[in-house]
Order: sequence, then structure tokens, then C-alpha cells
Amino acid sequence: MSYLETIKNAYQSYWSYLVNEISNPSWNNYFYWLIGLSLFAFSLELIFPWRKNQARFREDFWLDAFYMFFNFFIFSLIVYNAFSDVIVKGFNQFLSWFGIQNLVALEIGGWPLWLKLLTMFILRDFIQWNIHRLLHRVPFLWEFHKVHHSVQQMGFAAHLRYHFMETIVYRTLEYIPLAMIGFGLTDFFIVHIFALAIGHLNHSNIYLPLGPLQYIFNSPQMHIWHHAEHLPKGSYGVNYGLSLSIWDYLYGTVYMPSNGRDEKLGFENIEKFPRGFFSQITEPIKAAGKKLWTKN
Repeated sequence: MSYLETIKNAYQSYWSYLVNEISNPSWNNYFYWLIGLSLFAFSLELIFPWRKNQARFREDFWLDAFYMFFNFFIFSLIVYNAFSDVIVKGFNQFLSWFGIQNLVALEIGGWPLWLKLLTMFILRDFIQWNIHRLLHRVPFLWEFHKVHHSVQQMGFAAHLRYHFMETIVYRTLEYIPLAMIGFGLTDFFIVHIFALAIGHLNHSNIYLPLGPLQYIFNSPQMHIWHHAEHLPKGSYGVNYGLSLSIWDYLYGTVYMPSNGRDEKLGFENIEKFPRGFFSQITEPIKAAGKKLWTKN
């Protein structure tokens, strides 16, 4: 199959998938899981608000809601699926030059379901924790990650305000280590939904005391400091954990001087950062390009 046929098939298959997702509600339907988890997190914010002086429909609520659907559906339809299929095809062709037909190095098909899910959840979260650190430490990647950190009032939908380049970075760097283990699509779906739920809660305007579990799982009280404008001197960032906090405790990147409820969010000179969707998408591309050009 040629690369053009790969792109064409990617568009056709994803469009069929999207239509099926919307028209056929089911327990393995991502579209309705996203809506359901969002409504659940929003309901908790309305009933048990942590920052009671924050508006129910906080600043940029509708912008973040648009990001949610753009990143998970529109971007996938327009660019990502065709791009990823071409990359996978090219990568497999590259492996075939060395006589490698199957990237799977560890076959876990015979493992108990709970062990497969737990292994994938922990491995994927550790990979993402490292990628998240890169987004803060590499200057041109930080330009894209700024979009997520431009949130100044925290709420569940802020979880999904991020530049589409982050999807490309995360999925590209995740691909090889996860592909080397024989995870199935159902396994990935379950783990992804679980991580999505935790991410929604971590960004929600709720107080969620975890007790001893705070050393394992992320929380709104921990993650609020990741978004704080003022960080420890010389720090690129803190509390990088997406679902799990344990990596931050293990590698010394934890920072929780207080519960952070009223901490100012953002980054230096955030008032100069674009406020609209299209400018937030285009400006990081220009800024990242300048940094790469200057470096070279």
C-alpha cells in the first residue's frame, strides 16, 4: 500500500469511526465516556466547589470545552490519524530493512487482565511523566506547553486545553516502548479512560483529600502547584505526575508548601499570551520556530 493510500484509508476509517462513535452509544464508546466524565467532574465542581468565589462557568470555560473536542476529535480527523499511520508505516518499513517483522518484545497475552492493565497503566504513566518533564525543560517544546499553562482559573476542562503538538510529541515518544509490549486495544481503552478520569479530577475545582494515597496518586491540591505562576527558584516545573504522584516523590520534584487553593496560576508575562484559540495555536509555532532557528 502506498503512502497516499495510507493517508486516504486513515481519513476514511477515522471518519467512519467518528460517525459510529456519535450514532452508537455503548460502554466502549469514547465520545460518550468523554462527555460523561466531563459532566461528572463539572457536577462535583458545582456541588462541592473548592474556590467558592470562582464563577461556576469560570474564565475561559467555553474555550477549554472547545479545546476538549478539537484535540480529541477534530484534530484527529484533520491531521493526526493520517500523520500517525504514515509514521507507523515508515517505521515498520525501516524495521523490515533489518529483518524485523514484529516489534513486540514481551508477549503478555496470557497474563491476567488486572495485571496487564496495571502494567500498562504504570508504564504509560512513567513514560508520560518523563515526556512532561521534557515539555518544561526543552525551550521550543515549552512554547507549545504554555498553552496548557495559560489557564488562570482551574476547572476540569483545563485538563484538555493543550496545543495539538503535544499529542504528536506524546504519541511519538510513547509508541516504541508501548508497542514492544503486546497490549491490546481494549486494554489501552480501559487504561486511557481511567487516566482521563484522574486528569479531569486533578484539574477540577474540588478539594480531594487522599490521605496516604497522596504518595501514589495525583490530586487537585498537588496539581494546582504545577500550574502556579511562582515556582521554586531555578525550577523548570514541579509535580509533573499525570495520574501518579509517586514519580515526583521518587525523583524529588514534589512541591506542596500549602494546599494552594488561592495560588495565582500561569507563568511569567502571562498577560502577553494570546487569549483566543487560533492565536494560541499559531503563536507557539512561530515562537518554537524562532528558538530552533536561533539555536541552529
